[in-house]
Amino acid sequence: MSFFISDALAQGDPAAAAGDPFMALLPLVLFAVVFYFLLIRPQAKRQKEHRKMIEALAKGDEITTVGGVAGRVLDLGENFILVEIADGVQIKVRRMAVEAVLPKGTLKEL
Repeated sequence: MSFFISDALAQGDPAAAAGDPFMALLPLVLFAVVFYFLLIRPQAKRQKEHRKMIEALAKGDEITTVGGVAGRVLDLGENFILVEIADGVQIKVRRMAVEAVLPKGTLKEL
């Protein structure tokens, strides 16, 4: 049965296997760079665009919220906006809940 077990032979010089310490950190650095460009940077860009869109809201804009409610902005506050979703039906929505600003006349099509 000894043919299933290989003999343990002494290895060569163990100091030669150490290598360059920079090369040992290179995969971690590459992983961090890829992580930054694929995840962090695009998310920060989307947040910046969303913040800019929310700051540019004006009365009369047609919007959709994260919950899927579509309506027209009637009044703007610092944190909340008043949205008319039907004739005579108004709701108060947080500014951050605005998902998109629709082109003018979109709500008339519905």
